[in-house]
Amino acid sequence: MAYAKELPKPDQRHVKLFRNGRNQAVRIPVEFELPGDEAIMHRDGDRLVIEPLRKRGLIALLATMKPLDEDLPEIEDRPPAAENVF
Repeated sequence: MAYAKELPKPDQRHVKLFRNGRNQAVRIPVEFELPGDEAIMHRDGDRLVIEPLRKRGLIALLATMKPLDEDLPEIEDRPPAAENVF
């Protein structure tokens, strides 16, 4: 009877789990490094998925805002006051 060892796919790498205090940890190989210094982790069945935490820019923030449904008062647009220079 022959047994075949399951080999990792080209985009996979075998890693060892270890303990860091009371937490289980894994070292992320350099080819899988994530940008930044924070990430989001969630379960997908029996898998753990780690995704980089994307920093939101101004455009993304503005896209989440809802327009105001109220009328705003008119604001008089006066020229700037002259400065007193001594």
